[in-house]
Amino acid sequence: MILHICSEADWAGVADNEHYRTRSLHEVGFIHCSDLGTVHLPATRLYRGRTDLLVLRVDPQLLDVPLRWEPGVPPEPQNPWFPHVYGPIPKAAVSSVHPFPPLPDGSFRPPPELTGLN
Repeated sequence: MILHICSEADWAGVADNEHYRTRSLHEVGFIHCSDLGTVHLPATRLYRGRTDLLVLRVDPQLLDVPLRWEPGVPPEPQNPWFPHVYGPIPKAAVSSVHPFPPLPDGSFRPPPELTGLN
């Protein structure tokens, strides 16, 4: 399982037969993703306190573009690697969508319903 953070509005704009694209795909050539153990890191650093976020659960086997695990930029403490999707994500590869509300201090934790899933 890989995870991608997006806004509710960005996800709502993807029709059933379309592919999901991000600005980063056009700017750096890939879509930033995380796993369950790292999704809170970019969420807290980039989106602290935002209340309009979702976590997309993506099935890597349903991608039709390369997926590569690479160091984060900028590096996070303990230097975890992150999954990067080198192309648009087919909507059919998104197996579930989860609200991603911040904690009272504005930081994030993985959605509890994803804990224990592979």
